[in-house]
Amino acid sequence: MIHPPATEIRFAICIQNAEYAASLERRKIYQILPDEDAARHQLVRVIDESGEDYLYPANYFVPIELPPAIKDALFQAA
Repeated sequence: MIHPPATEIRFAICIQNAEYAASLERRKIYQILPDEDAARHQLVRVIDESGEDYLYPANYFVPIELPPAIKDALFQAA
């Protein structure tokens, strides 16, 4: 499996929010921050609805690739 560089900005779609309904919305795109230690424990570090980053189960998200123009638009909207 090829891993993206640690500095690469990644995104994922939330597909599950059991136990985290106040922090995560299903079908919403979230920014994923690199965290190798979390990944070893099947977790991902996500900037959630609070605007802060927290760890969530990795299987709650599906990674997606976005074109640069969409990435730029997401950051301008933030």
